[in-house]
Amino acid sequence: MAETELRNIFLSASIPLSERDPKYFGSADIIAIRDAVTALTEVVLPQYHLVWGGHPSITPLVYQVILKRGQNSKELIRQHVTLYQSRFFEKYFPIDNNKFENVRLIESTGERESSLLRMREHMFRFGSFEAGVFIGGMEGVEIEFDLFKELHPNAKLFPIASTGAAAKKIFERFDFDDDRLIADYSYSSLFNDLLSKY
Repeated sequence: MAETELRNIFLSASIPLSERDPKYFGSADIIAIRDAVTALTEVVLPQYHLVWGGHPSITPLVYQVILKRGQNSKELIRQHVTLYQSRFFEKYFPIDNNKFENVRLIESTGERESSLLRMREHMFRFGSFEAGVFIGGMEGVEIEFDLFKELHPNAKLFPIASTGAAAKKIFERFDFDDDRLIADYSYSSLFNDLLSKY
């Protein structure tokens, strides 16, 4: 199936760092973040095309799920996933980047925030998106939520508040009325249900 025939799902996620910002780390459920990313990847592939920003705490989780598919793993890597990275962070790229064929490297501006903005703008021009899923994270996840919402107003938005951190702040900021986003830890069934409706 060609990349253009697949419906795209955007994933924004990271595991907060204690030294970066206590307001994210304090509410983060690291096990839930890992479980949610793993479950989303299992549910999304191969029916959808998964696009994400290549955070070093998330890319290895996605790769491990794909690796478990055995013979199908090469096709999934080739046709069903695309990760974006800014060359500003090139020396910090996780080794798992090398295992993906569709890595889109966006040139750095020489400055952190403008480099990230450039990467996100390229990423959100990948195509139309069925949904955006926001898991854990820090300020970058909140920034990506706002930009994604603006550029893809018809996409469904799923901040998985049970993972805490930025996802919980987004859930509270926009007063989402689906309590499953904050109370349901059965992530595989949650994602199957959320995505099957759309």
